[in-house]
Amino acid sequence: MDKIEDCISFLAGKAAQQVTRRARELLAPFGVTPVQYAVLKVLGDTGGLSGAELGQRMVLDSASITGVVDRLEALGLVERRADPSDRRAQQIVATARARDLAGPLDAAMDRLNAEAAAVLGGPDGAFLQRLRHLGDQKMWKEHV
Repeated sequence: MDKIEDCISFLAGKAAQQVTRRARELLAPFGVTPVQYAVLKVLGDTGGLSGAELGQRMVLDSASITGVVDRLEALGLVERRADPSDRRAQQIVATARARDLAGPLDAAMDRLNAEAAAVLGGPDGAFLQRLRHLGDQKMWKEHV
């Protein structure tokens, strides 16, 4: 390789830094980080999950999920409830406050997506599909 700027690892890392930076800027007025937004989005879509289910869906380890949920709980955006089917387990659910923020948070992330699409030359579903493939471990196993 002639230049580091031609390395996919370097390019993907720089792109991820810029997207994360912009996501933080857009979410800052709501006091939510990008990973917290993602957890709230998943909980809003599902109605509630156990910590283990949330970790699987987010592809995060239990310690990371616990930390994110603890911070969201401190912000009054999620609460832990006894699982009606298993009293030993807890369900993590979005609060009314989180549901009220869902629209503005989604709008902020829609703006991020539109800005990224503009940088890439317009909305391109094929590009997003290729990006999903690049992040999918199964795709790597099929091709490497």
